[in-house]
Amino acid sequence: MKPTLFILAAGMGSRYGGLKQMDGLGPNGEAILDYSVYDALRAGFGKIVFVIRKDFEDDFRRVVLSKYEGKVPCEVCFQSVDKVPEGTSYNHERTKPWGTNHAVLMGKELIHEPFAVINADDFYGKESYQVLADFLRSVEGKQGEYCMVGYRVANTLSENGSVSRGVCATDAQGHLTDVVERTKIEEKNGVIVYTENDKDTPLSPNTPVSMNMWGFTPEYFQYSEEAFRAFLVEKGQELKSEFYIPTLVNDLIASGKATCKVLDTPSKWFGVTYAEDRPQVVMKINQLIAAGDYPAKLF
Repeated sequence: MKPTLFILAAGMGSRYGGLKQMDGLGPNGEAILDYSVYDALRAGFGKIVFVIRKDFEDDFRRVVLSKYEGKVPCEVCFQSVDKVPEGTSYNHERTKPWGTNHAVLMGKELIHEPFAVINADDFYGKESYQVLADFLRSVEGKQGEYCMVGYRVANTLSENGSVSRGVCATDAQGHLTDVVERTKIEEKNGVIVYTENDKDTPLSPNTPVSMNMWGFTPEYFQYSEEAFRAFLVEKGQELKSEFYIPTLVNDLIASGKATCKVLDTPSKWFGVTYAEDRPQVVMKINQLIAAGDYPAKLF
């Protein structure tokens, strides 16, 4: 069975100022997620599932899904703040959904095979999809063997400001031991540093960081639901707390329920974190097309 690509596309681009998941950046109006779908198909993924917000379903189907008709099976699920497990409660004044792992949980009824999770607004590169697809094919029928594509931090920076990255630690076998979110990473005087409490700490350019590109087997949904129930007991009355993928993965590793292989990639990540990033993303896509990595028209 071919693996499934699960694309998280429910978020608004608050810093960017709009629905950046639909922003046409390629020469024929392609969005970044169109390149993700193209790369996934040539790596051997067999189905695409999107999690979106219900209020832009019509536009999403018209602008995005219509391109893929007849090319790959696609399904849609929806993230909203009221989608919580039966028997749980939360503060009904809350308007924001519950974070990335809540978004993953929305795919439980649609995905029954090894699957990858990515952000809709990140350009991950073709090599990353290939190593991810190869890993997911190798764990079909297994449980608790997960992976994360670890980008070299130097390949993930923005020229327009600091970035937040999950900095990864691994053991001798290349398995993830910890992910620590560093919220201010940038290059200063030729050195990559993260800033915390007004102190700069250097990072090696090859330090693996998480760009939210994960690989799981289907029992991850059951772990997610169990953990989300516990999360709601502890934090369900809060208005802004979030249920994150790295938090659950860290917990599963610590409890011995799962391992997470960190897959190295030479791909350069890019995305539209700031509005000022857009022209550079357009330029980089055009350079990849000129180099023959992508056709001018994807679909």
